[in-house]
Amino acid sequence: MLAVLSPGQGSQKPGFLTPWLDLTGVEARLRSWSTLAGVDLVHLGTVADADEIRDTARTQPLLVAAALLAAEHLPMGDVSLTAGHSVGELGAAALAGALPPEAAITLAGVRGREMAAACALEPTGMAAVLGGDPDEVVAAIAGHGLYAANRNGTGQIVAAGTVAGLEKLAAEPPARARVIRLQVAGAFHTPYMAPAETALATVAAGITPSDPARTLLSNLDGTAVTGGRELLQRLVRQVTAPVRWDLCMATLAERGVTGVIELPPAGTLAGLVKRELKGSGAPEIVTLNTPDDLPAARDLIARHSGPSSGHEPVVEHSPNQSRDETDRRGASS
Repeated sequence: MLAVLSPGQGSQKPGFLTPWLDLTGVEARLRSWSTLAGVDLVHLGTVADADEIRDTARTQPLLVAAALLAAEHLPMGDVSLTAGHSVGELGAAALAGALPPEAAITLAGVRGREMAAACALEPTGMAAVLGGDPDEVVAAIAGHGLYAANRNGTGQIVAAGTVAGLEKLAAEPPARARVIRLQVAGAFHTPYMAPAETALATVAAGITPSDPARTLLSNLDGTAVTGGRELLQRLVRQVTAPVRWDLCMATLAERGVTGVIELPPAGTLAGLVKRELKGSGAPEIVTLNTPDDLPAARDLIARHSGPSSGHEPVVEHSPNQSRDETDRRGASS
């Protein structure tokens, strides 16, 4: 069984879409989607610098567009399962057949703009807490008036809330843990994003989703969502609800997933899966970052499509990214 994963905010890199524009039709598709997203996706994916693509309003539709573009060059009909981290859920929903690509891009544009606006209301942020006992980490986060916004697997929980609370957490970290501030605009997946959730719900009400054609895991609790209307409600709710990527990975293991492809910009989710799913149950992994990675991804699909029939060891074919880099980045929104 094979899963295709769509990354979230924090995974972007300057120029990461440049090689994809050499493929026929990609630039035209990006320009069409730019109108829906309200941002210039060609510019953002090719020449924009790191600061520009860190802007939530720009980054979120860019990431969804990148995942959908790459997936168009894969035999998705042979893929059993999709999942996405935070805004990556919109891409995963489109790949599962629950949303048209145009609807996913439109929602990503609204989501990004409204979350950026919510971030501007008061100084908030996020920090990765690496290591420590999970229960103690969550208690420490709550003790400083913060929220456990992302639970990304063993050894990584992301705290979110006021800047003052994050500074206190960094000054008094949980035992055997270190706190690293993330370069994000605000406290995603917390009640601070309530205005964005309300705005997204208004737009989502005008979209008619389909029931997913393939298994689609929800960030809310790691379960498979079978109804289109429930999916859309969960996508809206996720703006203020914690991302339980740890539960999504547990479901990958429970369902016997043997192969994983992470769509561009790939590396972060692949790193989390590699550290969480070890031993005889570890899936084979392909990180799809450029068109040069397409043959490896297609080969993986050919060998792992259909029901699970055993496991193979983890193999990362690309990119040239260190584990430390993935740890520092974290996954946020």
